Amino acid sequence: MQLGPPGSASAGPSAVPLPAQPLITERLSDRLASLLAAQLDSGALTPGDRLPTEARLAVQHGVSRTVVREAVHQLKSRGLLRSRQGSGVFVTAPPPNQSLAFDPKVLESVAAVIQVVELRRVLEGEIAALAAQRATREQIRALKRSLLAIDSAMLEGRDGVDEDMAFHRAIAEATGNPQFSRLLAFLEQYLREAMRVTKGNEARHEDFMQQVRCEHSAIVAAIAARDADAARRCATEHLQRGQWRLEAAGVIPRRKAGARIGKGNKTRTAPA
Repeated sequence: MQLGPPGSASAGPSAVPLPAQPLITERLSDRLASLLAAQLDSGALTPGDRLPTEARLAVQHGVSRTVVREAVHQLKSRGLLRSRQGSGVFVTAPPPNQSLAFDPKVLESVAAVIQVVELRRVLEGEIAALAAQRATREQIRALKRSLLAIDSAMLEGRDGVDEDMAFHRAIAEATGNPQFSRLLAFLEQYLREAMRVTKGNEARHEDFMQQVRCEHSAIVAAIAARDADAARRCATEHLQRGQWRLEAAGVIPRRKAGARIGKGNKTRTAPA
């Protein structure tokens, strides 16, 4: 099956319909790397196997040799392939410690964006709770400065995405556990484009902008009050409502009627 340009073949059945345009155009090298990695996972290629030549892979998949070279480089960087001088490229045994990585298709799949949003919601509720228990006075002051930075960005006509992400990283830093900050920074790359779209949507709706400001302020207030339960609840509800705003912006499909969204201590039915 040739890779060809994106959209040249049917994407097959999906539980969630894809948008007319992908969030981010996927490179052919990413698609080929994903395909080869799947062959490794399935056992079609096993440790010690020699990879077909660059020229042969290019013909098999209908891409240029440059695309093949880039895809192979990706897999080498992940420790899945290695070159032997004068012999070719061979499959290696999986490394004992692998770096966290998502399928490159996460960058264009609406279903995957929803999955990452859900993952972030689960994480950030607990991160906020830990921050409420552990934040230093200086870290609480830094959180308040982050809120002002978001306001300033919006007043200057910028989308505020960088400032918003910095705010959530500051909460992670307030846990005292650097792994949370690293994990959020990793997830950001998969949400940045979706956030830009929804930020643009919020800028056209004053009530959305005010909702976000209130939600952010509530998280900081709970952390400053050392109320872990409130911090967890406020952070979780903020991400739930953020998902609804992505739906309102048309970035992701709306949830089924009857899905409920937290608002303070109450819930309401998401608009259909």
